[in-house]
Amino acid sequence: MFFRVASLLLIVTLLGCSAQNLDLLASITSSTGQLLGGITKLPLVRQITQVSGDLLADTVNLVTTVPLSLVRSLGVSYGFPTLVSDTNSVELTNRIINEFTEGLSNEDINLTIIDLVSKYGYPIEKHMVETQDGYFLTMHRIPNDNASAVFLMHGLLGSSDDWVVSGPVSALAYLLADEGYDVWMGNARGNKHSRFHNTFDTSEADFWDFSWHEIGIYDLPAMINYVLLATKSSRLKYIGHSQGTTAFFVMASERPDYNNKISLMIALSPVAFMNHVKSPIVRLTAPGAPFLHNIMKGLGLYEVLPDNAATKLLRQLLCRAERLAEILCTNFVFLALGFDFEQLNVTNLPVLYGHMPSGASGKQFAHYAQGIVSGDFRQFDYGDMVNAVVYGEKRPPSYALENVRAPVAMFYSEADWLADPRDVNQLYNKLTNVIDLYKVPHEQFSHLDFIVAKDFKTLIYSRIRKLLWTFQKYDFE
Repeated sequence: MFFRVASLLLIVTLLGCSAQNLDLLASITSSTGQLLGGITKLPLVRQITQVSGDLLADTVNLVTTVPLSLVRSLGVSYGFPTLVSDTNSVELTNRIINEFTEGLSNEDINLTIIDLVSKYGYPIEKHMVETQDGYFLTMHRIPNDNASAVFLMHGLLGSSDDWVVSGPVSALAYLLADEGYDVWMGNARGNKHSRFHNTFDTSEADFWDFSWHEIGIYDLPAMINYVLLATKSSRLKYIGHSQGTTAFFVMASERPDYNNKISLMIALSPVAFMNHVKSPIVRLTAPGAPFLHNIMKGLGLYEVLPDNAATKLLRQLLCRAERLAEILCTNFVFLALGFDFEQLNVTNLPVLYGHMPSGASGKQFAHYAQGIVSGDFRQFDYGDMVNAVVYGEKRPPSYALENVRAPVAMFYSEADWLADPRDVNQLYNKLTNVIDLYKVPHEQFSHLDFIVAKDFKTLIYSRIRKLLWTFQKYDFE
């Protein structure tokens, strides 16, 4: 029975990626909800759900040890947090479900970023810039003329929405605007705000032939140049989260002249080296991700988790069904965010889900997976033959991190499943101009907490504020 249910869920998920017939999707999802609604009432299934995290973690540990040891020839063992722990009781799970349901009535779920920012009384502008290779990127700005410009860059599957979804009390874009900064929010190629090219359509493979390498080489320089020209400044401050840090390190390594345009770079959960990634999902899929990426391309599937009607309908149907939400939505949050909920605003999760994921190329995921396998921070690996043509050698070149000259402040945490402290330390040792290495003083602080934590103002923003003030004078030199 378990495998039948899993198969049915897989069918629904695949349809969510590129469904053309929404009526069919709704019908299948409805049937799935009815089936699981009955199954989850069984005491045995309830017990299985409670220990599912332990089983998944143990399975991932077993499955990934052999492939990773083969491809990396390293005897590394990995441990994973479990879904059932002292901080994740049945009572807590029930409370989370209730708070999540309460948040489903929030109108912010369906507002665009323009409407969302305007709702809370802030001015907002929309700007568009073309990259050197023909992509049209959208930027959103909360303007403050003649003020110091701060550029915010989102992570994988994110968008400019990430910086405002927590609301005016704790979202970074609002806090910076209140402080008097000119706030610019970038969008990488391929996400829901940047889906145009001067030659290719999003239905074509060529449109999606990019990873975070191209985001660093083309997207960031184009947006940074635009901001500096618009603000008549010589430098700006850059704050990136996750992939937003990866792309910056690519840009500063491969186009070192852009170091002169950055007065300060703040890396929230910096991702470059990924030797010690803890996420069960990431570790499970990493060894086979490049192969899966090629299969997806062969099937004409180039985008991962797009922000389209089919995905929104699937997410809405799944996460509004109480029993199904208990098994899928909540446990997915556990796996994505970590298992201590002190910093998780569950009531605001529906708003977060309403604005992300925002879509990405499968090649971005494949590139990260290659880094986990290789243990290096390097360019995309096309295989020996193609590498010899593209790079002039069989192995893709490592990024020249010694070229990063802009002042860098790195924020990290002990419980970050994607930016492990050991990997952050390796990056720290490679960089030559780190001016601050800050470990968040909260034991269970997770990867997404860096942008949506309840105590963001005290744990993150208070230090950001001091750093920005310290480097204020350098923007206009």
